[in-house]
Amino acid sequence: MQRIIILGFALAALWLLLSGYFDEPLLLGFGAASVILCVWLAHRAGMLDPEGAPGGVFLGIFGYLLWLVIEIGKANLAVARQALAVEPKLSPKMIRVPAKQTTGVGRVIFANSITLTPGTVSVDLGDDSVLVHALTQDLADEAALADMGDRVVKIERRPV
Repeated sequence: MQRIIILGFALAALWLLLSGYFDEPLLLGFGAASVILCVWLAHRAGMLDPEGAPGGVFLGIFGYLLWLVIEIGKANLAVARQALAVEPKLSPKMIRVPAKQTTGVGRVIFANSITLTPGTVSVDLGDDSVLVHALTQDLADEAALADMGDRVVKIERRPV
C-alpha cells in the first residue's frame, strides 16, 4: 500500500510540475483521473513489487553514481589517449567478469555501468557472469570490474 501512495504522490507532483495548471478545475480533474488510472494500471500489472520499485537500491545509489562518474572520466581519458595516439595500442579482448548480484536490478545496474564506461561494453549478461568486450588491455582490468560489481552488491543489499 505504501508504494501505491508514494507512486500516486510522485505522479501528481510530476503532473503539476509539468502542466503548470493549479487553478483550472477541469484540468486538475483530468490530471487526477490520469494519476489514478496510471497507479491502478501499475498495481494491476504488478509493477509495484519490491523488484519493480527497488527502494533499497535508491538509498545507496547516489554515492555509487559519484564514484561511477569519476571512473567514467578516467576511462574517457584512456580512450581519448588511444584515439589521439599516432600508433594506438588497441588490443580488443573479451573477458568474463563474475556477477555476484542477487537481484535482476543489481545485475542490470552492473552491466549498464560497464557499458557506460568508455572502452568497455557488456556483451552478454548471464546468471553468474557478464561477458565484457574491452578496447585495450588496460580497460580489461578484471579486478577493477570486480570492484565495480562489489560496489553494486553493497548498494543492492541495503535494507528497504
